[in-house]
Amino acid sequence: MKIISSTAELAAACTAFAAHNYVTVDTEFLRETTYWPKLCLIQIAGPEDAVIVDPLAKDIDLAPFFELMSNEDVTKVFHAGRQDVEIIYHLGKLIPHPMFDSQVAAMVCGFGDSISYDQLVFRLTGNRIDKSSRFTDWSRRPLTDKQLNYALADVTHLRDVYHALRANLEEQNRSHWVAEEMEILTSPDTYYTEPHAAWKRMKLRIRKPREFAALQMMAQWREQEAQSRNVPRSRILKDDAIFELAMQQPKDTNALSALRSISKGYERSKAGQEILDIMRQVDAIPKDDLPVLPKGKNQPEGSGAAVDLMKVLLKLTSEKHGVAAKVLATVDDLDKIASDDNADVPALKGWRHELFGQYALKIKTGEIAMRLEGKRVTIIEVDPPVLPENPKPRTRRSKRPARTQ
Repeated sequence: MKIISSTAELAAACTAFAAHNYVTVDTEFLRETTYWPKLCLIQIAGPEDAVIVDPLAKDIDLAPFFELMSNEDVTKVFHAGRQDVEIIYHLGKLIPHPMFDSQVAAMVCGFGDSISYDQLVFRLTGNRIDKSSRFTDWSRRPLTDKQLNYALADVTHLRDVYHALRANLEEQNRSHWVAEEMEILTSPDTYYTEPHAAWKRMKLRIRKPREFAALQMMAQWREQEAQSRNVPRSRILKDDAIFELAMQQPKDTNALSALRSISKGYERSKAGQEILDIMRQVDAIPKDDLPVLPKGKNQPEGSGAAVDLMKVLLKLTSEKHGVAAKVLATVDDLDKIASDDNADVPALKGWRHELFGQYALKIKTGEIAMRLEGKRVTIIEVDPPVLPENPKPRTRRSKRPARTQ
């Protein structure tokens, strides 16, 4: 087992890896007390060799690693690599490309929703991985042999997984499906939250434009503070506190200290004064300049039933083609399709449209239907389409006076 702790060793290893058409990559990190993940270990494997890189070693420069990650001739293979890529993007200011994510490929190949690495390794290779070191402190030195063996297994077994999944994808002519997914994973928008857009990750619980303005400004302030101080958002303010501030909009320290979600003494801190300044700015916004609240889900009548039908169709499609339902469409996709035939959702684009989206639209218009045959639900085409009838408006009968004898 080779542990690299110098820039020269790293450069030599990355030069050797660059001669191959792929490398498998994984990282170990901590982020419980930070906004950005703290990189503690890098594991890399090629077809014949594997190394562990210690990024915490004194004076090591990771530039050769980032150069390898940007090499267009080498495919970078991860499993559930979103957080690994986030680290590379933050430290190296780049996103690995081209990229292959074995978890995404496994879902496309029918291994279920979000299969774990150890389960995938066992199902494809028969090998079992000891995961007991997963939640150890990777920042402590020296690392134990058990930790190092665990870390290395995350890239050595991934080689066999990669080959097996690629063969499966090519056999089923689904390689381009995974390529579409990789476009999302290689987008910078996936890994960085612009402070002015931080409110979008919160579930709106407000109803007034001025409250919405306060929410936007508070979420932006918190995001900027968390990023600049490199601490989790919740260390600055919890979501509940931001919602309470947006709705109550305290104007002075007494009002701020009276809020249930604000800890005692916070109103006297620098952060407390900054919050009050934001509240004053919100109060000064002219009514005509207030932001417009996002439109809620006003689903047309009958859309709930349409979603229920599409859920059954989604399950049938998933089972028929051996693709995880989660990859084909989300519940949010179904809600939007029920309301709009031209909804801007992945389920109505590319290969998803071919497998599922077009049929989701057809079940809305009555061009296809479902029926129970024995214990199986099957899809049948309807010609001509069965369109819902518009019930005739009921007229009220006028009351006649009772007949007298």
